[in-house]
Amino acid sequence: MENKIGISERFISDELSNNLKQNLIDLNAASLLLAAGIGNSEKLSFDGKIRNDAIYWLDKKHNNVFENEFFDKIDAFVPYLNESCFAGITGYEFHYSLYEKGDFYLKHLDQFKNNSSRKYSMISYLNSNWKESDGGELMIHQNNSEQKISPIQGKTVFFKSNELVHEVLVTQNTRMSITGWLKSD
Repeated sequence: MENKIGISERFISDELSNNLKQNLIDLNAASLLLAAGIGNSEKLSFDGKIRNDAIYWLDKKHNNVFENEFFDKIDAFVPYLNESCFAGITGYEFHYSLYEKGDFYLKHLDQFKNNSSRKYSMISYLNSNWKESDGGELMIHQNNSEQKISPIQGKTVFFKSNELVHEVLVTQNTRMSITGWLKSD
């Protein structure tokens, strides 16, 4: 963790990243991704002027071998986090996120006003051969400064959901990730 942001360059392997990316591509080709909303089930809205990516929720019930391998990584990480940081994580939720050229997500916090169960945000990128000109960086705003994080394959970003305002800058290329939250219910 540096400046309240944890970055692992290889939290997930290239092989797993490639398999998850192909799964996301297949789900998209089958028209299974949905427009991403703003808020939770109690206050869900859709506004393409704020956010215009598409998502697909991961679930162990899908019994997808690659999603389950990702969940195994998370299942190993959570006890470590709880033991080393006394984080009190009791669950999690993750979704694929797909941004097409021109897509973005304006500044926001990852914690709902009416539900504080999201404790940590995690984003694992699935983009090989990403170039600076592709845009789509995660921009984190804190202490009157900004930090851009490129969405490069294998990289995972980790931060407290209620502390860091962030956004996804306009992408010039298809941008793929698994985005989620470690929760304390």
